[in-house]
Amino acid sequence: MTPATGAPAYFAHPTAVIDTPCVIGAGTRIWHFSHVMRDSEIGEACNIGQNVVISPGCRIGSRVKIQNNVSVYTGVTVEDDVFLGPSMVFTNVINPRAYIERKAEYRPTRVSRGCSIGANATILCGVTLGRYAFVGAGAVVTRDVPDYGLVVGNPARLAGWVCWCGERLGVSEPAAGSAVACAACGRRYGHGESGLVEALEAQAGSA
Repeated sequence: MTPATGAPAYFAHPTAVIDTPCVIGAGTRIWHFSHVMRDSEIGEACNIGQNVVISPGCRIGSRVKIQNNVSVYTGVTVEDDVFLGPSMVFTNVINPRAYIERKAEYRPTRVSRGCSIGANATILCGVTLGRYAFVGAGAVVTRDVPDYGLVVGNPARLAGWVCWCGERLGVSEPAAGSAVACAACGRRYGHGESGLVEALEAQAGSA
């Protein structure tokens, strides 16, 4: 994406490598020694830290923050407003061998809107991280994480729920038919099909 002048609408540090073709949205910043590979797509207003690799065919949403030393491998989709913490790890093959090519066996991974992944966490391929979920630092995620779910440990286990704002909700789970409010911002949540939903969403779904 470029303005009429032909100058890039994004910033790339001189040490960054940008392959073509790829699409990079306006206002995105790409920092030292990072590599954006061909056929990938990055949305607007992202911040791509130092020593980051975006592999061929990856899709990165808008307003995403990717901290230093992260590789986003082919098969990973990152939606809008996601935070990828320093040195967190994705995989795309479940049983890799250096001497066997398994590109046809890549398992897709989806990081849904608003999700945060803590530093040094590992995400095994083939999982979906729900909207606004929170993966604790150092966790090893081996299965899907529900919307607004908080997971920690190795293997990662559901340890509670977090608000849109990132604060932990005060109960382990709302009672059926009730809602829980965030003490920090006041948003309210109830049960949903894939985790928690904001109370207004739950009401709209039952109308």
